[in-house]
Amino acid sequence: MKVAIRVQPGARHTAVGGTFDGALVVRVRERAVEGRASKAALAAVAKALGVPVRDVTLVSGATSRTKIVDVPDPAAARLAALRGE
Repeated sequence: MKVAIRVQPGARHTAVGGTFDGALVVRVRERAVEGRASKAALAAVAKALGVPVRDVTLVSGATSRTKIVDVPDPAAARLAALRGE
């Protein structure tokens, strides 16, 4: 299932939850340098959904704050809870 995420690099702590323009908000400590924030965002989403990092893949938006990621379908219920739905 494809999910839009909004990455906020340089946050005080890593957290996943809430929405911004319909996208799941992912706050990461890493700065947006050499793809570090994107990599950290994928790891944070995987941890929040309780799936292995290899199961969360970047579809588009490698250099954008708004990204599309592919996550396993069984994680849909947990994803809804993170969005606050």
